[in-house]
Amino acid sequence: MNALALALKNPWRRMIAVDAAIMVALFLYKVLYHKPVLEYLHLVVDYHFGFAKRAFIGALLSAVLPVVPVWLVYALGAAIWLLALLLFLKLFARTFGFAEATAPLFAFMFGSPFFLKNFLQTIGYFDIYGCVWLLVALLLPARSLAYPALGAVGGAALILIHPVHMLLYVPALCVIIAMRFYFMRSVAPLEIASGLLLAASLAAVFLLCAFHGEMPVPLDQLAAYLRGRIASDSYLRPEVLDIWYRPISDDIARTWSILPENMARLPIFLGLIALHWPLLRYFRELITALANVWHRRLTLLGMAGVTVGYIIIGAVVFDYSRWFSSWATCMLLILHAVKMLPARHVAPLPADDRRNRVFGWLVTAVPRIGISKPF
Repeated sequence: MNALALALKNPWRRMIAVDAAIMVALFLYKVLYHKPVLEYLHLVVDYHFGFAKRAFIGALLSAVLPVVPVWLVYALGAAIWLLALLLFLKLFARTFGFAEATAPLFAFMFGSPFFLKNFLQTIGYFDIYGCVWLLVALLLPARSLAYPALGAVGGAALILIHPVHMLLYVPALCVIIAMRFYFMRSVAPLEIASGLLLAASLAAVFLLCAFHGEMPVPLDQLAAYLRGRIASDSYLRPEVLDIWYRPISDDIARTWSILPENMARLPIFLGLIALHWPLLRYFRELITALANVWHRRLTLLGMAGVTVGYIIIGAVVFDYSRWFSSWATCMLLILHAVKMLPARHVAPLPADDRRNRVFGWLVTAVPRIGISKPF
């Protein structure tokens, strides 16, 4: 107890402890008070009638579970979240190391409401799968063409889980692969050609899902089939099943019809990003410190490309809290890739800086961002 009390005298450790308590509370709230209709149906809909978008996970589960229990939403969601946590801890230890000097960096990343906290708020959704694969890509050895090939296999799986991953996490995956594989060697023509071929393969998978992924049977036929796979008919809601039939044009029309209302919330998201100012400043210093000027330019270009992808997503689907959170997660993980490149030393965030501590507590105090609307 004395050791714990002594450890918690450090304000950054107190922040981390508060973040951990918030995460536990978020998970308990979701399990006790939320009915996961959409999340559950994503585990139930499969390829029984042929290929369909958003049915990849359901197809995998159908091989082992004739009836999908509702609790699996939280069991699987918690398992994926814990995997993301463990991978992040391993990545942080490799990139920065756990020490008193790096405690502020860890507190900002671990406690960011855009990151692990919000993945508990959105537990059962597909976003975290992209985060997990980016973490894997940052931890895998990048010594041969097997590295980008394996990255592309994971990217294709993400698109099969949901086609929006083509812009949600695949661009950041490509940036990380480029930084860890192509930036670190004299690139041969075969390696360039292989990268382009892999990128084209991902585009082909996306086009298949986006334009040929509607469920091939009428909704009532799908509903009749799902009655044999679900735990309760109360989850069988036509307005939710409609997402397996709705074309992209309908999503765009719906998003633009409420765009003015959603744009009015933009200052909230920008304010939440601004709370991470010490981390943003450190990120800028890392990029400036890169030894190769082309590394700096291409990194900035890659980050801009990821951001453009999110702007496109925002024009199609209006779950803006999730999109901002996933964008911030991509930037956070790209920061780790930047730190792996040759550069001059950049000192971690000063632990005794009063402004850093104020920003740290503000970030800690925000429990999560949400799904479509902030909070």
